[in-house]
Amino acid sequence: MATFFERQETARRNTRLLVLLYAAAVIGVVIAVDLVVATAYLWAVGDRLRADARPPEFGGLYRLVPAAVYVWGAVATAATILAVSVWNVAKLAQGGRKVAELVGARRVRPDTADPLERRYLNVVEEMAIAAGMRVPAAYVMDGEPGINAFAAGYTVSDAVVAVTRGALEHLDRDELQGVIGHEFSHILNGDMRLDIRMLGVLAGIVFVGSVGEFLLRAQRGDGRSRSGPLLVVGLALLVVGYVGLFFARLIKAAVARQREFLADAASVQFTRNPEAVAGALDRLRSEPVGTLIRDRHAEELSHMFFAEAVALWFERLFATHPPIEERIRRVYPHFEPRLYREKRARRAQAFAQAQALAGERREAAAALLAEATLSGVGRRAGDAASAWGRSAGAAAALVGTTDGATLDYARRLLAALPQELKARMRTPHGARAALVALALALREDARRGQLAALRAAGLEAIAEEAEAIAPLAARIGPPSRLPAIDLALAALKGAPEDLRRDAVRALEAVVHADQRVSVHEFVVLTLVRAQLFPPPKPVAGDQRLADLAPQAALLVSLVAHAGTRQDAIGARAEAVAAAISAGAAEMGIEAKTAGALTPEGAAAALEALRELAPLQKAILVRGLFATATYDGRIRLAEAELLRLVGAVLDCPLPPLLETLDPATLAP
Repeated sequence: MATFFERQETARRNTRLLVLLYAAAVIGVVIAVDLVVATAYLWAVGDRLRADARPPEFGGLYRLVPAAVYVWGAVATAATILAVSVWNVAKLAQGGRKVAELVGARRVRPDTADPLERRYLNVVEEMAIAAGMRVPAAYVMDGEPGINAFAAGYTVSDAVVAVTRGALEHLDRDELQGVIGHEFSHILNGDMRLDIRMLGVLAGIVFVGSVGEFLLRAQRGDGRSRSGPLLVVGLALLVVGYVGLFFARLIKAAVARQREFLADAASVQFTRNPEAVAGALDRLRSEPVGTLIRDRHAEELSHMFFAEAVALWFERLFATHPPIEERIRRVYPHFEPRLYREKRARRAQAFAQAQALAGERREAAAALLAEATLSGVGRRAGDAASAWGRSAGAAAALVGTTDGATLDYARRLLAALPQELKARMRTPHGARAALVALALALREDARRGQLAALRAAGLEAIAEEAEAIAPLAARIGPPSRLPAIDLALAALKGAPEDLRRDAVRALEAVVHADQRVSVHEFVVLTLVRAQLFPPPKPVAGDQRLADLAPQAALLVSLVAHAGTRQDAIGARAEAVAAAISAGAAEMGIEAKTAGALTPEGAAAALEALRELAPLQKAILVRGLFATATYDGRIRLAEAELLRLVGAVLDCPLPPLLETLDPATLAP
């Protein structure tokens, strides 16, 4: 199976294919419009032309039209199509949020009390933690009774997931997770950027038909306002619009159909539940509500949905999705619809009983984690390590993947978080306080200094809120802190700018209170800054690692120093040198120790490395894994740095240390 980086590179190649298909479609529309323009010209002056010439043969009249008419018609049409496409691509530059708003979707509040929406958010959170990515914003299309969903965004970090109200009402939890797993595959495979670009450029192709439709509507007034020529031109342009629509549907079908099989297979891998994925597909054909989308933008977004969103003629030619029967056969060849539906009914009856017990289980898990964490032996949490048996290449292949084991880990982690803390994380103000509380030291004297730094910075209210929930945050073991921070970021990313800026200021005050920055603090601060204030536009992603060797060497050196035990004083220099050599050799760059490792320098290096092409990022990640695991082990500090690199470079890593015993990780 292709790796994350290979799939990203394939998506880039498909973008180039889209450009070629787009050019062919523009040529087709231009020819059709030129015929309309030439016909209009002949309508206006045809009698005089025929009087001055012999009776023309079939089609000969069009040879009487001056070449300038064809040239200017072609130039004007091509320029209009290009301008509309460019404008739409620019309009969608805000990424997934803009696409969701285009179809009238509503963002689900993290603190929603709707049980269906709460279940939906829980599934999204589980999948995000299991994949090691930021929690996407979750949207609902309230006015859509059909069963459907889509994912949208330019990058992994700005992705959103949207489902119809029908999906929430007609799918059970396992089926919903199968659908969300399918959409997460599109996020991780790099399909979303191509989808948004396709959405933008195809708008130009169908624009001519929209003009014709406008002209026809304009002629529906009283008889005095009607114009015969305009009516004919409007009708002709509407017909031309169907030429554009033909090409648009053909392009979408050519690009989108095969990806659906891959996304279904990935969903099975994510959930370890092929029956649920097949069951979700079975619901599409068994529920009367169907899958069609009512919104007027359904045609434009049809290639992005989980299932067919519009009714089609010549479905085999224009369908953006394979037949449901074929999709079911591929994910679960032995699926029996009747038996599955009976089992599903029994599962629904058991669901209420499971819900009653869920609260008790969560509280018990949280208490167990607290007891284990607070009874630790007290060595530095960042030195905690786990054996690592993968090669650098096999480790890098983990990027963009998840499986049943990491999904189980995500469920356990979410169940173990204190309920009161999770409730606070679901509001912007509570999430801000939780971020700060998670950064506070456990030692009372150090914590007092951090709270004093907050008050000195004029952030008294945040200091009070963070101090109040600090005991809850202290119950979260170090391996669970970054996932907990991701949950808080999900509520903060949509908050007003001043609230987000205060969150960053508060973290900076806490981190710098003792005049030093640990690896964990650097990771948290850099991650929060990158998520709350992302770059204004996506990067080109076309640089080679050789051109950014100094920045790559700095990261290698940072990982090498972070992964060396502080108590290994005698052999520390040799261990650092060995780790750096392993990483540099894997990357094919010069092995050297960075002079001064500063947070600012490391952050600048990360920002520069965002420009790497997908396959070059793969080389970087392999090198960093070679550095971190040169001794056959991976430490918490190294795992956190690797996760940060993945977050900033949009290369999500699943949890690497889910097997560590929390009892050995007291901060």
